[in-house]
Amino acid sequence: MNLIKKDFIFQDIKKLKGVGTQLSKYLRQKKVEKIKDIIFDLPYSETDRSKLSKLNELEIGKIQTIKVKVKKINFPRIRNLPNKVICEDETGKIDIVYFNSREGYLKKIFPINEWVVISGKINFFRNNYQITNPDYVTNLEKQNYVVKNIPKYKLTKGINEKKYRSIIDQVTQNLPIVEDWLNDDFIKENNLLNWNETIKKLHFTEESKNHKSKSFRRLVFDEICANFIVLSENRKRIKKFKKEKIFKELISNNIIKALPFKLTNSQYETLKEINLDIKSDKRMFRILQGDVGSGKTIVSLLSIANVIESNFQCALMAPTEILALQHFQLAKNIFKDTKIIVEFLSGKTETKERKRILKDLEEGKINLIIGTHALFQKKIRFKNLGYTVIDEQHKFGVKQRSNLAQKGGKDCDVLLMSATPIPRTMMMSLYGDMDVSKIKEKPSIRKKIITLSKPEKKINELWPFLQNQINEKNQIFWVCPLIKESKFLDYSSAKEKFDLILKKFPGKVGLIHGALDKIEKDKVLKKFLNKDINILVSTTVIEVGIDFPNANLIIIENANKFGLAQLHQLRGRVGRGKKQGMCVLMFKDGLSKNAIKRLKILKNSDDGFFIAEEDLKLRGFGDLIGFQQSGDKNFKFADPIVHEDLFKLAENLIFKIGDNINQKKYSFLLKLFDKAEILNLKDV
Repeated sequence: MNLIKKDFIFQDIKKLKGVGTQLSKYLRQKKVEKIKDIIFDLPYSETDRSKLSKLNELEIGKIQTIKVKVKKINFPRIRNLPNKVICEDETGKIDIVYFNSREGYLKKIFPINEWVVISGKINFFRNNYQITNPDYVTNLEKQNYVVKNIPKYKLTKGINEKKYRSIIDQVTQNLPIVEDWLNDDFIKENNLLNWNETIKKLHFTEESKNHKSKSFRRLVFDEICANFIVLSENRKRIKKFKKEKIFKELISNNIIKALPFKLTNSQYETLKEINLDIKSDKRMFRILQGDVGSGKTIVSLLSIANVIESNFQCALMAPTEILALQHFQLAKNIFKDTKIIVEFLSGKTETKERKRILKDLEEGKINLIIGTHALFQKKIRFKNLGYTVIDEQHKFGVKQRSNLAQKGGKDCDVLLMSATPIPRTMMMSLYGDMDVSKIKEKPSIRKKIITLSKPEKKINELWPFLQNQINEKNQIFWVCPLIKESKFLDYSSAKEKFDLILKKFPGKVGLIHGALDKIEKDKVLKKFLNKDINILVSTTVIEVGIDFPNANLIIIENANKFGLAQLHQLRGRVGRGKKQGMCVLMFKDGLSKNAIKRLKILKNSDDGFFIAEEDLKLRGFGDLIGFQQSGDKNFKFADPIVHEDLFKLAENLIFKIGDNINQKKYSFLLKLFDKAEILNLKDV
């Protein structure tokens, strides 16, 4: 097989016959840019054109297929009048109407006194049946192309079914015969199909719609394998470098003794895992998962102290300035009796101060720098960066993680932290390139948040309760569902609630909504943090990880509109001080069984890992909080719940291959699913 033929499906759609500049523009609107995108654009339904109807059996408004004899073609010489082809069968007559069609074209496809097969939508005009601009017209020899159930694709302006079908046919008929990356025995044992047969069959509707069909399962399996191979290769790249660090004593033991609280067993265990990685001669690339309020930041700071003791610099990044500032204040407090120099850097740091910090970083005078993602700009240089910690990393996909791992050089360990528990069925597909630590316990001083539910029609019963909270100097979050379709609707919905609450509690309410820019949003959050306002109305998910120790009540409107994991994250914003936290889930009448089940799970459990598992079962993989925001695209076809057996099968296959993955063998597969560039594979 020559390279050009094999490379066919990775070429631009303009390489296809009949696809010019305008049509390619329309195709790009439906995210079809390369020929392979046509392959993966599967039909969602079908149009039944299989029955040949007599003209006395026609139904107005329905798509039908007819076999008729052409009797006459009228080409009116008056402008704007349509051309008309008069046809008949033994039961009646029908007009086939065309606007703006060429005379020669119509004479070619409608030869007088010849039988033709026509398929289109039946109309009735001036006591006559008619079809305007039919979808298909063909002679009897080619009727099998039309008289059948025809796959239906999602189309955009400028593309009709007939044209798109001709493009699909052109692609499937020119598929390269690729040497399969799965051997025949494996395909047979696991009830799959070979690649070429799979792609052709997927464009039959019954195959693409049946997620248990051999062809669809093969497509899913390939997608999972491509993902797992990249993660496996990324892991090998990271682990192959030997560190030259000389690790000294664990200074963290002294800091732990001075803490005003006791670490949980879970915190001790994860710190031990991280310290073993730091002391080893292989680079650490680990994710630390912890439920809301489980104390991940303390663990990361203790491990940071150990690296600094070994004369290396550390960096701690957070997604927002407020969260980064809180980490900075916590670090200053924990390291107050040590010689560790901690500095803070963000986009708002004044120029003079920024220059000083950059100079001190480069000269090694700063041990720990804390800030936002701006810490990894090119102009920021470290003398000897040995450890990077990234908080709330769910926006990082495998490509970004791969780049990040290379940033600090081969001596730099990397720890990512996430407060979004990931179900075990998704761990391999998201974090197969990383080691995983979990903090499952919460500090004993944290009280379980009382979770209640209340119908929205009883909202007036909340006002005295809120007044009591304000009297006791507590603060309150009031969360409205985010209206994704419109920033204006999002704003007006929140503003309406803000105005209502402001009337009840003048001067005590702040507002955050989707149309607010980051600077304004931070101003409102700071006012709330500084206790200048008592109630914060918000449509956006309040930053995960930020501590508002005085907020002890959260009210969530339309709680059934949120996923379980998202509700659990929101609930975790309160009860972070010594007082009892409360969460009120408000709902409208007429909840579905699923919604009732979700609210019940949340009221009965505060285990984020259990809740994430249940959320995955109830809502599906694409809706899980954090995953939609990750730097990788969601799987297009695979679903960890529906295809759990295929995830396990792929995991076992990659494990068996181990370190012997033949990148050339799998390069075609990786290119198919846009994974090759992550590993910089250029060969097909």
